[in-house]
Amino acid sequence: MRAVIRFTTRMIRATRLVVGDRRIPRPLRWFGGLALLPVPGPFDESVLLLVAVPLFAFYRRPLRDAWLRAGAEGRAGEGAASSRAASEREAGPTTAEVDDGSR
Repeated sequence: MRAVIRFTTRMIRATRLVVGDRRIPRPLRWFGGLALLPVPGPFDESVLLLVAVPLFAFYRRPLRDAWLRAGAEGRAGEGAASSRAASEREAGPTTAEVDDGSR
């Protein structure tokens, strides 16, 4: 149960970071916020699916950064700001480093 709560709070923190990230176009962020509204029926789910495709295809780096920063903030404790260096340390090897090591 505790893991579910940690995951949910990290997801909420990451969503807040993505909504404020200027690397993602404003209309795409607006549609993402619209999908989070508690609208009954399939409207919000369909908008979320439409927003997910370009986010996944073109904006993986901002999404990954937000996820890592949200996790670092959760481990830092209440009210403590995480540094960008800490999130970069947690990021692990880049794709190029992984590809070079496997050959």
